[in-house]
Amino acid sequence: MQQIINFIIRNKNFLLFLLLFSFSILFTIQSHSYHKSKFINSANFLTGGIYNSANNISAYLSLKSQNKLLSEENKRLKSLLYNLKNVTEENIPDSLKKPYYFSNAQVIKNNYSATDNVLLINKGANDSIKQDFGVITTQGIVGIIDKTSGNYATVISILNTTSSISAQLKKDNHFGTLEWDAKNPAFIQLTDIPKIANVMVGDTIVTSGRSSIFPKDINIGIVENYKLDAAENYYEINVKLFNDMTNLEHVYIIENINKPEITDLLNE
Repeated sequence: MQQIINFIIRNKNFLLFLLLFSFSILFTIQSHSYHKSKFINSANFLTGGIYNSANNISAYLSLKSQNKLLSEENKRLKSLLYNLKNVTEENIPDSLKKPYYFSNAQVIKNNYSATDNVLLINKGANDSIKQDFGVITTQGIVGIIDKTSGNYATVISILNTTSSISAQLKKDNHFGTLEWDAKNPAFIQLTDIPKIANVMVGDTIVTSGRSSIFPKDINIGIVENYKLDAAENYYEINVKLFNDMTNLEHVYIIENINKPEITDLLNE
């Protein structure tokens, strides 16, 4: 307190000048409409800039929550999209009209440099995630759920030499098997496409829907090049993936509600 009093005493002339100067500005603004309008405009500009900056900072800090909301919305839209694609008859029972349920997750570990690559996601049995659920992104397929714990699950990546997924040319119904030769994470191989198929560079490859894991028409990639196998009966197609498998963060998990019924029927 004594230091404050000493400061005022030492600078009393300067402080008196500031006080009188402030009063003079205040009286000038109040008594002249032009000065008053300029002051108000300047104050609005200053406070507007401050609020705008604060809003930008707040928006940046809330990106994580906004991304989560967008991810939830995408999950809902994807469920609607793929369910509509698979409902074509009005007399299908209500229990079968929505066979696919989508949930979202985040990749917390991603291997792509080995031969049998596996991903780790932050959803597990506590989130009703089970073995053989499909995993995709907005760009294309990622893999299939393998093992689960309470809060986590491992995913067999399509970049895994044990992975085998049914895929087809988007422009027709010629389908084959999607496998990886462990050479390049940007490419995957499609085999068993019959010689009679009209394959062209640039053709889009999608899931065939011939399994109980992935719906039909999920993007995979485009034909980079192709050749006939040794017997010259089937094509061996090199597919450039839409997904950047080295840079995965948000994924969607697909549950086929009807899979247990399909599996039981096939097992009989």
